[in-house]
Amino acid sequence: MELLQLQYFCKVAKLEHMTKAAKELHIAQPALSKTISRLEEHVGVPLFDRNGRQIQLNAFGKAFLKKVEAALNLLEEGQRELIDLAGMERGRVMVATTTHKCFSEMIGSFMSLHPDVQMRITQASSEEKEQQLQKGEIDFCITFPPLEQDGIDGVNILTEEIMLAVPPTHHFASRDSIDLAEVAHEPFICIKEGNPFRAMTDAFCQQAGFAPNIVCEVDEHSAISHFLHAGIGIAFLPETLGDKVNSFRLIRLERPFCQRTYQLAWRKDRYLSVASHTFRDYVISYCAGLQKRSAFATTEE
Repeated sequence: MELLQLQYFCKVAKLEHMTKAAKELHIAQPALSKTISRLEEHVGVPLFDRNGRQIQLNAFGKAFLKKVEAALNLLEEGQRELIDLAGMERGRVMVATTTHKCFSEMIGSFMSLHPDVQMRITQASSEEKEQQLQKGEIDFCITFPPLEQDGIDGVNILTEEIMLAVPPTHHFASRDSIDLAEVAHEPFICIKEGNPFRAMTDAFCQQAGFAPNIVCEVDEHSAISHFLHAGIGIAFLPETLGDKVNSFRLIRLERPFCQRTYQLAWRKDRYLSVASHTFRDYVISYCAGLQKRSAFATTEE
């Protein structure tokens, strides 16, 4: 059994399409088919069900894939550890994050200070980030809500207040704070269902004793300001996304107190390189500074 066979097997298992896998691997399709056949001969069982040109990972293949992925991840971690020990480079950091403005600025700042570190950054849903972390495809994920799973470690890095955004001509626009129950009958602009932010704000409304009257649903926060400006409704917005926009008013929610917390998470048993430790320390320090500045600004108000 060769390492290349295992790498090819993982690609075919992921795509369940021999031609597409061969194209991504930059090899001829017949050569890939022969490699997979040799692997199946070696393990003694078929790993795929074949129906003409269609292939599908079978029960043997699914069980084998878990072990192969674990083995390849361990080999990669071993290589990274050796690179660290040899002092050849600071290494690389793979992180899945959100579209949050302050995190993109934070990562950019880290890269400026540590140009020798190779960063690979991806954006993914909460479910995708969790899967990538469990499979060892990334070193860290920045996620909300925090992950609470066996084998996952993490630290809460940033807590931000969730506020109510209203058009400047709205009858509540002159208010500095409000109870959420007071807007029970107002039209809401909301993030679409399936997003953790939507689940959180629906829960806030439930605590206040009502279900939001949703008149508009959007994919991301950047679209909300356009509908707010048009006076279509009101919306929940994180304070860090709305504090520099003048086209609407932000009102603090007193009851219930609304906030969300971000976590930097990593797999407990995954080897973290020198670069990864440096990145983790930087993220914790950077976000602690943000929280202090935010607390100071609140006190000044």
